[in-house]
Formats: sequence, structure tokens, C-alpha cells
Amino acid sequence: MLFLCYPRCSTCKKAQKWLEEHHIPFTPRDIKEDNPSLQELETWHRASGLPLKKFFNTSGQLYRSLGLSKKLPEMSQAEQYALLSSDGLLVKRPILVLDDGQVLVGFREEAWAQALGQ
Repeated sequence: MLFLCYPRCSTCKKAQKWLEEHHIPFTPRDIKEDNPSLQELETWHRASGLPLKKFFNTSGQLYRSLGLSKKLPEMSQAEQYALLSSDGLLVKRPILVLDDGQVLVGFREEAWAQALGQ
């Protein structure tokens, strides 16, 4: 399973610790150094069942500095995917891509426990 995170993010650290404590094997990927591709984002978005806005790190400095809260509603889905794939720090994290294709965005312990059978 793929674990996309930003090493300096406290929520990502908490999620990683939770995975390790539950002996759940994962492959870490630094979302800033190896940001998701447009195709990956499209695939994960479809698999997650979430609105695309949930893939944006709305509390991040970059999101705020670009004024995306006002711009996103006007943007097409293709433009939003392109923007997300341009910088990993725009992407909500952590993202956990399970081997069965299920995608979890953000760390909510209860949701992760349920999805992973813990």
C-alpha cells in the first residue's frame, strides 16, 4: 500500500505512527519530492468517491497565497487536476492508497481502522 505524506507534517507523522503500531506494511512517498501525477490524481479521486475539493490542502500556505478558495469554484476539473499535480504541497495529506484500490485522504483514525480491518 502506498502512503503519500510530507515528512514535516504532524498529521502525516501521526498517521505513519498509527500504521507502524498496527503493523501495517506501507511504501512511503514524499508528496513534495515526488508529487502525484495528473493521472494518479484522477485515478485516486475516482476511487475515493470524494469531491475533488477534498484533495486540496485548504489549510496550506500555498493554497491561501494563490487565493484558491475563490478561484476553485470557477475552475474546470481538468484545471484543478493540473494545479494539484503541479505542486505536492497543494495536495491534502496523507493519502493512503490500499492494495485493493481504495483511497483514503487525510488521517481519520476511525476511517483508517475500518478500511484496514483494525
